[in-house]
Amino acid sequence: MPPIDFIGSDRLIALLDAAVRLDDPQRTTQVVKDALCNLIRKRDMVLPECACQPQPGHYARRLLYRSEEFGYTVVAMTWGPGQGTPIHDHSGMWCVEGVWQGQIEVDQYELSQRAGDRYRFEYRGTVQAGVGSAGCLIPPHEYHRIRNALADRSSVSLHIYGGEMSNCHIFAPVDDDWYTRSAKPLSYAS
Repeated sequence: MPPIDFIGSDRLIALLDAAVRLDDPQRTTQVVKDALCNLIRKRDMVLPECACQPQPGHYARRLLYRSEEFGYTVVAMTWGPGQGTPIHDHSGMWCVEGVWQGQIEVDQYELSQRAGDRYRFEYRGTVQAGVGSAGCLIPPHEYHRIRNALADRSSVSLHIYGGEMSNCHIFAPVDDDWYTRSAKPLSYAS
C-alpha cells in the first residue's frame, strides 16, 4: 500500500530525518516527540480525511509515510469509541505516539517475570493523553495497552516507528497475573 500524502508532510519528514540521523534511540525519540507535539499543537499538518475514519470492530492503521533512506514509518491510527488493544510490545522497535484528535488512554507495563511461554507484568500506571501530547517507547520498556478513552467519538493518534512494524506480540491473560504471548501480524486499512 503506498503512503498517503498530506499537508505538512514535508516539514514532518525533514524533522524526522534529522532526528533519525542522531543514531541514538534516546535522543531520537525525544527530538521526534518534541517535534510531533509542536506540529500537532500548531496544526502545521493536516491529515487526509481517510486517516480520521474509524473502522467498525477494531482500530485502523494507515501508512502515511515510509522513509526509504532511514526505514522509519509514520502511521495514523484511528480508534472508534472504546476501541483498543490488548497488552502488546513493539517487537523491539522504538516508537513515538502522539494524539492528533480526541483522547487516548495508555496503560503502561513492565515485564517482571518470564517462565517458559508465560509472562508476568507489573502495571506502571495509566496516562490520559490529549491532543498535542506524545509518549516514547524504547525497548525493553515497550509493553502497553492503548484505547480510545472517549465513549462518544473517535480518536486519532500518530505513531512514528523506527522501522516497519508489520507484526508485534500480544499478551492474553491466563491466570494469577500471568499471560501467554502470541504473534500478531499487522496490516494497513485503506
